[in-house]
Amino acid sequence: MNLEFNQLSACYEVRNIKEENLTEVLKLCQGNPAYYEKMHSSVTMDSIKHDFTALPPNKEYEDKHFLGYYKQEKLIAVMDLIEAYPNESTAWIGWFMMDKKYQGKGKGTKIITELMEYLKKTGYLSVELGYIKGNLQSEKFWIKNKFTAAGRKAKTADYTIIVMKRELT
Repeated sequence: MNLEFNQLSACYEVRNIKEENLTEVLKLCQGNPAYYEKMHSSVTMDSIKHDFTALPPNKEYEDKHFLGYYKQEKLIAVMDLIEAYPNESTAWIGWFMMDKKYQGKGKGTKIITELMEYLKKTGYLSVELGYIKGNLQSEKFWIKNKFTAAGRKAKTADYTIIVMKRELT
């Protein structure tokens, strides 16, 4: 699928993040230390570069979209979106983070709502994602946005990821 960036949001300009934009991403992420505390890590340029290039099994870079949401040239949110993962009818949100100044104002929910509408129009039947167990802010946000536990978990050495799913029917 070729994402039509101008169709992803009526409120924000959506761009494909490029390597030269990673400093902006780093600054946004540095404003969200609680997320990294749950991962037992800190945000660095190396960790951002890893997120920028990380792929799930059996996926190619053509399937990955590292998206920036801009308001008047200011990056206010980033999202890692993987097409057709873990199956052809599902999209995967690998990562979503808002600038701390924009959190708690409905802007993240608006971004997710617009994305769900777009993905449904393009033929996806569901969207999945994972959040770090114990990150109550993330859990509440995704539940508010109609995601439910998918019954799957993934463990790393430092944390457990809880998989959530939203049907687009």
